[in-house]
Amino acid sequence: MMESTHKCLKEWNATIEALGQGKQTILIRSYGTTSNGFLLYPTVSYAKKDNFLEGFQPEYQSFVEENALPDKKGDKFAIKYYATVEKIVEKSPSAVSRLQKDYIWTSEHVRNYLKGKKAQVWVLRVYKLKEPYMAEPTPGAIKYANLKEKVSLDDIEPILSDEKFSKVLEI
Repeated sequence: MMESTHKCLKEWNATIEALGQGKQTILIRSYGTTSNGFLLYPTVSYAKKDNFLEGFQPEYQSFVEENALPDKKGDKFAIKYYATVEKIVEKSPSAVSRLQKDYIWTSEHVRNYLKGKKAQVWVLRVYKLKEPYMAEPTPGAIKYANLKEKVSLDDIEPILSDEKFSKVLEI
């Protein structure tokens, strides 16, 4: 495993916290990735919409509200997690709704996002960094970003035990 990285995947902060707290184990994308690991860089644009909570399952809405915005110092955001892509599985939009226990969004939100395309389900193994890294904004980057300096991956701790994670891989 590499000992440091500057590669980031940009994602909604509430989704990152769900991954980082074991409430979610997958990302649903309309595209695959060749990257096998990245830091999870929090974004907030979704939280500026009045009805953003409607995209999340009712039992997660208070969690999403509490975690809508990342920890900040000035204009820097806290990066707390690193993820490895353990597997990517292609699923039809209807098959994705059967995975609802593995994510916090509503099935309708996922269907709207996919627009009829097949889903690329990224099964992630998420790790907590030893110390949060305060990252500068990365303007312009939409999906991926590179930080100016590398972040240490020493002593990262998996969020889920090997036993729990092996069940996730059965998707």
